[in-house]
Amino acid sequence: MSPRPIPPEEWECCESECSPCVWDTYREELQQWSAEQKALKEASVSSLQIKEDNEK
Repeated sequence: MSPRPIPPEEWECCESECSPCVWDTYREELQQWSAEQKALKEASVSSLQIKEDNEK
C-alpha cells in the first residue's frame, strides 16, 4: 500500500501557471492513491465475503 500523497507547501507553487503545476501533480497523485485505496477496499470486502461463504 502506498502512502497518501503529501500536498505541496505553499512556497512550492510559484503561481506562474506552470504546466504541470505542483498542485496539478498532487491532484493526479491523490486521484491515483484514492483509486488504489478503493480497489484495496473492494478486494478486502470480496475476500471477506468468500471466506464467509466458505464457512457456511
